[in-house]
Amino acid sequence: MIEIVHLADARAIGAAAAERGAAAIRAALAAHGEATIVVATGASQFDTLAHLVKAEGIDWSKVTAFHLDEYVGLAVSHPASFRKYLAERFVAPLGGAVAFVPVEGDAGDPQAEAERLGRLIAGRRIDVCFAGIGENCHLAFNDPPADFDTEEPFIVVALDEACRRQQLGEGWFPNLEAVPTRAISMSIRQIMKSRLIVLSVPDRRKAEAVRAAVEGPIDPAWPASILQRHDQAVLLLDPPAASLLSSR
Repeated sequence: MIEIVHLADARAIGAAAAERGAAAIRAALAAHGEATIVVATGASQFDTLAHLVKAEGIDWSKVTAFHLDEYVGLAVSHPASFRKYLAERFVAPLGGAVAFVPVEGDAGDPQAEAERLGRLIAGRRIDVCFAGIGENCHLAFNDPPADFDTEEPFIVVALDEACRRQQLGEGWFPNLEAVPTRAISMSIRQIMKSRLIVLSVPDRRKAEAVRAAVEGPIDPAWPASILQRHDQAVLLLDPPAASLLSSR
């Protein structure tokens, strides 16, 4: 079941997402002495990360952070690199205290990189996963039709045109041809292993995907619909993103 929270705008979404996630991190640190989280990128995460790095009561030296995905073949110096995004907006503001595990998208062998990450995350308790939902309803870079069955924690995926056009529309690339066609992504089943999933979803362009994820059938054609099976998935929406829901 998905918990839906209606908020005023992207700023309010970011503050609420960070608050929910920070509470889960503090609880894990209190109970286990360490925490493992998954952080996301993209326009929906700007405010979330800005608030998260300022959260009080977290010893970041005891936190390990994985991230959801990265383009295959993209150098960390590229403006659209997710490693660059997180280094600037998450790792640097924390003074490097957090143990960050990057997806090396420009590794010579993407499949070997996916397997390396799989070994690192295997058996870990994931206390909170921060994420968003794509315009095509993707979860991480699991574009439709998503693989709901693979047990591999990280997989090499092909990006569909709708996903690539979203990246272009958000200003990450100069033209569609420049958007990579493949990525290394955390798999659906690995994401679903997270104890808490906090999703920040602002903007009218996400409204159809939100409706499909919340009110449609669970279907690989709408990857985020799998969240209906999660015990603690929190969906934070602004009015435009929630505009097509039958119950607002």
